[in-house]
Parts: sequence; structure tokens; C-alpha cells
Amino acid sequence: MFCPSCHADDTKVVDSRLAEEGVSIRRRRQCLTCSYRFTTFERVEEVPLVVVKSDGSHRAFDRDKIVFGVLAATKGRSVTAAEVEHLATAVEDEMRLLGGEVTTSQIGLSVLDRLRVLDEVAYLRFASVYKNFDAAADFQSELELLSKLAEPSG
Repeated sequence: MFCPSCHADDTKVVDSRLAEEGVSIRRRRQCLTCSYRFTTFERVEEVPLVVVKSDGSHRAFDRDKIVFGVLAATKGRSVTAAEVEHLATAVEDEMRLLGGEVTTSQIGLSVLDRLRVLDEVAYLRFASVYKNFDAAADFQSELELLSKLAEPSG
């Protein structure tokens, strides 16, 4: 690390601590040549997450699209903004564990899995758009699936 004062490349770390809620590390450094003290921040560089659309095109992952879709599905329900944010973060984290490229299908199913636990009405609303329902029978089929998933296995 070069000293910002004298540009010497021999500096030492005097103190390190977590910063920005654990997202980065703040380091106090001191130049061994001129004794100038300065602060640096160290962050993890994330690999970009790419979404493969159903038509084969590629887009950058946009967490806000998940938030927007879930907010629409939960409108008028007793789901808090914090719960929506937590759901979107959990989906993004799961997708990052899958690798650099994920499909829209993987994202949609992950959202549905979490909505089913969070709010069944919101789950049905989201499913009706995601699965492109076009008849009342589609809702009935989804309700039956939801009931089967809710039954304790034994």
C-alpha cells in the first residue's frame, strides 16, 4: 500500500476493525518512511450475477425486480417492508451460491418457496403472474398443491 503523503510503499497496519455493518474492514495504516497515518477500506469484490432469460438473452441480476414483484403480491397484506427485503436478500444469496449464471425460473421458484411460508395469499398472487394463470382452475390446482405442501409428512 502506497503512502498518500510521500508515496513510499512500506506501510504497516496499526488497527483493523469491521466497518459498514461487517461488509468491509477499516484499516488504520502508518507509513514507515514519513509516519503519516491514513485509513483504507477493504471489501469483497463480488462476481456479477447474470440472469438467463427464457428467450436465451442475458441480463444483470436486479434485486429490485424481486422486491417490486413481491411488493405487488403482498399489497394489502400484513407483510412488512423488512420481510420483503429479507426475502429478496435470501433469494439473491441463494442465487449467488448457484454460480455466476441463474435462470429466471430458478429465481421465480426461489421467490415462490419463500412466499409460501411468508403469506399464502401473496404466494397465490405471485404464482398467478409467474405461472401465467389464465383460468380459475389454475388457482384451484395451485391451492391443491399448496395444501399438499402444507400437510405434515409422516
